[in-house]
Amino acid sequence: MTILSIVTLFVAGFCSGAINAVAGGGTFVTFAALSLLGVPSVMANATSSIAQFPGYITSSVAYRDEIVPTLRAALALSILSAVGALVGALILLALDNAEFSALVPWLLLGATALFAAGPWLKPKRADGEHVAVLGPLTGGIVQFVTAIYGGFFGAGMGVMMLATLGLTQPGDYHRLNALKCLLSVVMAAVAIAVFVSGGLISWPEAAVMIPAVALGGYIGVYAAKRVPQSALRAFVIFTGIALAIYYFFE
Repeated sequence: MTILSIVTLFVAGFCSGAINAVAGGGTFVTFAALSLLGVPSVMANATSSIAQFPGYITSSVAYRDEIVPTLRAALALSILSAVGALVGALILLALDNAEFSALVPWLLLGATALFAAGPWLKPKRADGEHVAVLGPLTGGIVQFVTAIYGGFFGAGMGVMMLATLGLTQPGDYHRLNALKCLLSVVMAAVAIAVFVSGGLISWPEAAVMIPAVALGGYIGVYAAKRVPQSALRAFVIFTGIALAIYYFFE
């Protein structure tokens, strides 16, 4: 890698961690940087997933007080999430770069639309509590399908999961966000294990991005109160659309 490539990857990783801490959607940035530097699409997706992993862990640790009272529900959903992520990761493993590249622009457009709709999909906090509208069985199926998507293509996964958990789990916003962070750890760990065993990780790029994402996530917590979320959301949406156009004409 050249010095310019290293700087690009570090800045992209830092921005990704900060964006995830403030508004979510940081995966778009790491995937874009890896793609534009010539990393094949399947490998870029897998490497982007491993780069985001430390942020999921630190977020879960920060939410430990909200997670502990819900360990029983979290355990059941974690098992479904692990199986779903395994299915999604194995589907990705079965595709070659040409096949995956043909799907990427549509996946990016869908994830970008989901991200743009995020403020309307998040569970309401009017009275601090809300009631699940779907039963445990339906909720489990919804989480399983979400996990398949997360194992296959991580962009927009957090927004999607927060929206679906709002339909299937009771509690306030922080409880749902804590559960989302924990399930993200499970899904990412399973997917990464598949990606590593399949030789899909570009380790030099990952080595640069992982500490950058962790640093960006840490600093992003402090920036959250100072940077307008609307500006960051606009940047993420622009990145998603631009990357989709890039893959449409690649």
